[in-house]
Amino acid sequence: MNATITRVFPFLLVVLGIYLWIGYSITELTGGGRRTSAAVDVSPEGGEAIYWGKGRCFTCHSVGGQGSAVRGPNHGQFGEKFPLPMGARAAERAKERSEKEGKDFTAVDYLVESLASPGAYVVNGYKNEMAVVYAPPISLSLKEIKAIVAYLMSLGGDLDMPAIDTTPAELTQAFYSKIAAAAEAGGGDPSAGAIVYEDNCSECHTLAEEGGEVGPALDGISAKGLKFISEAILQPTKIQTKGFETYVAVDKDGRQTIGLKTRDEGGEVDITKANGDVITIAKGDIKDIKIDDTKSVMPDDLSEAMTVKDYQDILSFLMLQKPKAAE
Repeated sequence: MNATITRVFPFLLVVLGIYLWIGYSITELTGGGRRTSAAVDVSPEGGEAIYWGKGRCFTCHSVGGQGSAVRGPNHGQFGEKFPLPMGARAAERAKERSEKEGKDFTAVDYLVESLASPGAYVVNGYKNEMAVVYAPPISLSLKEIKAIVAYLMSLGGDLDMPAIDTTPAELTQAFYSKIAAAAEAGGGDPSAGAIVYEDNCSECHTLAEEGGEVGPALDGISAKGLKFISEAILQPTKIQTKGFETYVAVDKDGRQTIGLKTRDEGGEVDITKANGDVITIAKGDIKDIKIDDTKSVMPDDLSEAMTVKDYQDILSFLMLQKPKAAE
């Protein structure tokens, strides 16, 4: 018995050693990894911990000779392809973005945009495949994203912490608002939410003076809060906006017309149905007309038509629709 254990034990040690070596090798092939603490400061040090830890940036990027991932651009100074480290490179890229977009980009604006809207600028020679880092499964917080920007700016750039954290420029603040809205909506992508909105909502609602008028305008809808928006989508009969109540008109023949009462003058009433059709009924032909709070012209199966991701995306998009500042 003891002789058997003596022979088997060294074999088990060898097998364990091989598994550990394989795990280590895989980690190194993806760029290495570091532990990160739960609390991260908005600082280059905090961003470095996120970069090599929770953010898993190292699975696609390297920094100079550190790491070996090549799916995304190297963020350090590396050979002829990357003569400038990321901080200095961001300043050059900002000039390109300014020329293309017709508005002034700073280096910080460029870096924040690359995290908030990774498809806005794709480095030549690479695919548009960067993960949305503020959405699952990575789900970085706004604070963690600021820390990463600080780390990247510290790589050969002019580090301006107020511009990153406390007093961001207008463009950067707009990107931060997008990230914050996405986080509040459970990690949705506002850019994808704009597409969901166009496909499902724009025929009935107006936004920025475009769209249909069957439902209320959605400009500034974020002021009503996430709970209100969520219930309006999932339980449309629960929320009836004043002026957009659902009416049921019954004529003398017993036919029902359900929709919004969009005109009531002279001897006629107009009922606008959910599909936008307007039905004009003479008041003399109406047997009964009243508000029915159990019905809504908004489709009650909208939540079934959307995926969970669609739902999170459109929530984050609508949470970006801020009220206009008072002039």
